[in-house]
Amino acid sequence: MSASTDDTPPASGAARFDAARLASVLLPVAILVLALAGWEAVVQINEIPPYILPAPSQIAATLVKDWPVLFGSLLVTLRITFLALFAAVVGGVLLAILFAQSRWIELSFFPFAVILQVTPIVAIAPLLLIYLEPGTAVLVCAFLVAFFPILSNTALGLASADHNLRDLFDLYGASRFKQLVYLRLPAALPYFLGGLRIGGGLALIGAIVAEIAAGTAGQGSGLAFRIIESGYRLNVPRMFAALFLISVAGILIFLIFTALSHLLLHRWHESARRREA
Repeated sequence: MSASTDDTPPASGAARFDAARLASVLLPVAILVLALAGWEAVVQINEIPPYILPAPSQIAATLVKDWPVLFGSLLVTLRITFLALFAAVVGGVLLAILFAQSRWIELSFFPFAVILQVTPIVAIAPLLLIYLEPGTAVLVCAFLVAFFPILSNTALGLASADHNLRDLFDLYGASRFKQLVYLRLPAALPYFLGGLRIGGGLALIGAIVAEIAAGTAGQGSGLAFRIIESGYRLNVPRMFAALFLISVAGILIFLIFTALSHLLLHRWHESARRREA
């Protein structure tokens, strides 16, 4: 008498991972839909006027109606954000490499970077608007906010290279340049990408704060200026529409740099590799 066997294969680790990833997307979306539905119901049931709290449907209608104006302002804000982020990446990486070459240089200049980081940008922006053109002042504010995370993370990564490997490079007579290219920069890449994800969001925040300061001075054309302008006119639905675009822009920036980090690290670094079940 033959014993029956169960030939059903067990669920693979990849299938479990895909199910968990799908749930991590669907659950937040479901919560968001429920929150928007509750918001819509509260506004409609209580007949709240739009100049106090607009319904999500009215915000969406305003977004469509005012899209030419809002999209142009979005492009202005994104241009400032990415220009500031590019400058922060170039300046932060170069200064971190300089710090890695000399401890005395790091001790001399790093405190000034800390001072720039801990000083509230909302206090710096009005001063910069006095001495610089509005567009340049907004760009500098966004740069200052994004600069420190990239500098500090890259400097930490350069200093975290395995000391045994550094001793091995010294033993074989490798120059400082070869140590930098073949050992320290690869070791710093995960740290740099982490700082880039942080700096991308902070550059957008810095641009918005500086645009608000410029907008209160009657100058500007970014999304923050549209928010101030709509507030003066009690056009609250447009304020929410501009705020929605800012949030979407911040999310997309984070997702872009997260995808870049995964693309560069998933083949060799433990932080991005999939765990095998």
